[in-house]
Amino acid sequence: MLGEAFPIPQPEVHMAVRDALLALLTVGPAYGFQLHGGLATRTGGRRSINVGQTYATLERLQKQGLVEPAGTTDDGLPLYGLTSAGATAARSWLEGTDAAGADPWDEALDRVLIARSLPGVDADAVLVAERGRWTRRRDAASDSDERSTVTAAGTSSDEPAPAEGERALVSLVTAAERSRAVAMLGWLDEVSAQERIPFPPRAERPRRGRRPGAASVSAEPSEAIDAVQPADA
Repeated sequence: MLGEAFPIPQPEVHMAVRDALLALLTVGPAYGFQLHGGLATRTGGRRSINVGQTYATLERLQKQGLVEPAGTTDDGLPLYGLTSAGATAARSWLEGTDAAGADPWDEALDRVLIARSLPGVDADAVLVAERGRWTRRRDAASDSDERSTVTAAGTSSDEPAPAEGERALVSLVTAAERSRAVAMLGWLDEVSAQERIPFPPRAERPRRGRRPGAASVSAEPSEAIDAVQPADA
């Protein structure tokens, strides 16, 4: 089997996941399993990642000084909270700063979905900012395509085929960028037409597994069994 002979690398947690977790913490401290579920819920299932990746990301955020311990729940689950640097990073992401190396498409989808679901976030401002960015991307792609067309019209018919072929590929890439921008602008219009329904964090608990105390944050992933139940179950 191909997968056995050549192991397929598993994708790493995208930087947008890091920023999304910070954004989720803007409504207040939360425990790891709650953040894991909130990430999937508030992105419409787009960011349904492995629970271990969620905890690994939270651990990195603590080392980076963006997240810190914030006490425990009544039943002993460690809570995470934003540091001042973490709050600044979350606000910057919601205002439109894409993570380094992230795809603007993924960033825009996650940012808009999370902003619309979180209480206390100016979701309309997020929409306006995203529409402005994608309008500029669309216009830039259109301008680039026009310049390519003018350049092609001014070349001689005896130009080497490779150069002509390279120009054609660049034109196709530009067309793809323009089409993507148009598609995003259309989606943003659909978002604007729908009523916004923000909702508070859900207090989910694992059915099974050990619940660690505050001194055992690193052990918390053991509670993250796939079956969950509401806090009042």
